[in-house]
Amino acid sequence: MHQHSSSEATYSVTQITREIRDLLEGRLTGVWIEGEISNYRHHSSGHRYFNLKDNTAQISCVFFRGHAHNHRTPMDNGDQVQIYGDITVYEARGQYQLMVKLVQAKGAGELQARFEALKQKLSDEGLFDQALKKDIPNFPQTIAIVTSPTGAAVQDMLNILQRRAPWVRVLIYPVAVQGKDAEHGIAQAINELSDPQNIGLPPIDTIVVTRGGGSMEDLWNFNEECVARAIAACPIPIVSAVGHEIDFTIADFVADLRAPTPSAAAELIVPDANDLKRRAHSYFRALENTLTTQLDQSRMMLRLTQRTLEAREPMRVLMAHAQHLDHLGERLTTATEHRLADRQNRLNQVQQKLRVQQLGQKIALGKEHLTSLHGRLNTGVSHHLEATRAHLLQLQSSIRQLSPQTTFARGFSMTTTPTGEIVTSPEQIKAGDPIETRVADGKITSTVDA
Repeated sequence: MHQHSSSEATYSVTQITREIRDLLEGRLTGVWIEGEISNYRHHSSGHRYFNLKDNTAQISCVFFRGHAHNHRTPMDNGDQVQIYGDITVYEARGQYQLMVKLVQAKGAGELQARFEALKQKLSDEGLFDQALKKDIPNFPQTIAIVTSPTGAAVQDMLNILQRRAPWVRVLIYPVAVQGKDAEHGIAQAINELSDPQNIGLPPIDTIVVTRGGGSMEDLWNFNEECVARAIAACPIPIVSAVGHEIDFTIADFVADLRAPTPSAAAELIVPDANDLKRRAHSYFRALENTLTTQLDQSRMMLRLTQRTLEAREPMRVLMAHAQHLDHLGERLTTATEHRLADRQNRLNQVQQKLRVQQLGQKIALGKEHLTSLHGRLNTGVSHHLEATRAHLLQLQSSIRQLSPQTTFARGFSMTTTPTGEIVTSPEQIKAGDPIETRVADGKITSTVDA
């Protein structure tokens, strides 16, 4: 009998069961098992329990409600089926079992089964979640196409892209789109294009993974897990356009946008240049009409304002008064000169008469009187002239003090509406009205606040 040594590890039941679980679950995941259903039970919780057996062995199976809800085909004892799932250990009973993810009748197409299994697996991981989808740029500058360079699909896409958006740069990453290991080339292309600068390419706005139509076998490389994970990991928006409208691949579900055909993808990822031109021309005409209308209104308002200012310009009034003052001064000077000339003529006449009469005494007296008159005349004229000048200066000062410019210089201002009407009350204007305020050295244009 073997004796237990203190150096040998001793496991608890739980520990050894978990060791067994880790060994099984680490190696036997994603397996297909074929057999007959027995001991089938559909629990009220929605879970399904049964055994899968053949002639010499059986395995317990559990089909949890989360996976079973997509299975619409009835199940019963005796059914020959193919089951896809993971080997797990039910620790409470210490038994291994198959956690079922997909059930199909025996003989169903293996490719379709693999398709559904991978679809379910990736869906459970969240790779199809709408929240993960990236927006496709509306105006891409550079587009990369992962496809066969000799296929008809890429030629159709290039023709449509050239017609709709001739400014777009198109990069073709050539790959095999069907055949053994083609999925690895497709996944590698997506991974490399995820960091275009690393391979010497310019920034890429959108990647299109595409090929033309074919059978399920022809399209199968786009159903492989490596392609799906490459698409999910790519930071650049990806459009999947594989096959015809009725064809669906795993790549379609993971991509940010599924296009029913390659040609449809080209229509979806770029705008139509002709449509953009029409819209731009329409916007330009509308803008031109709006600007023309606003310019005409502004010109009309400017002419009205100019006419109003010309009629009410304070400097024009002041200049008119100054000109009138100059005219009065000229008239006063002319009248004084005429009056002096007249007095001088009369004096000369008197002197002539006195000479003729040779009346010495009268002449002497006349001279004396004349001298007196002359002095009085000069004095009178001087006084009159000084009085007139003082009156003119007083008038000039009054005009200056009463002029708008002098009033402005003392800090006052004059506010007018756009029509030139002087604002004397807040009731004449309202919020949003433009107003103009004249001050000593210029004008201020403003808008009435609330």
